[in-house]
Amino acid sequence: MTTPLRFAIRVKPGARRESVGGRWAADALIVAVAAPAVEGKANEAVRRALATAFAVRRQDVTIVTGDRGRDKVVELAGPAGLAARLAELLGPEPGP
Repeated sequence: MTTPLRFAIRVKPGARRESVGGRWAADALIVAVAAPAVEGKANEAVRRALATAFAVRRQDVTIVTGDRGRDKVVELAGPAGLAARLAELLGPEPGP
């Protein structure tokens, strides 16, 4: 049985290279994509990048909120261990 994982992301469209990892504003995962923020191209690139980073199908990545902004909430459906992978990609929590 799979349990969907919902989390916040911060998108950096038009990046030189695509990457998934790092922490934005304490709890959002940073997703950098080369696609421009035009006509949904960046959103599709975000779905592809997250699918690759979490080893799930692109169809298993849903943008819940933030279609037109850089700050989004996404939901992933997939095998157990997605939360552990998210923690790995976010990196260590910032210290005091």
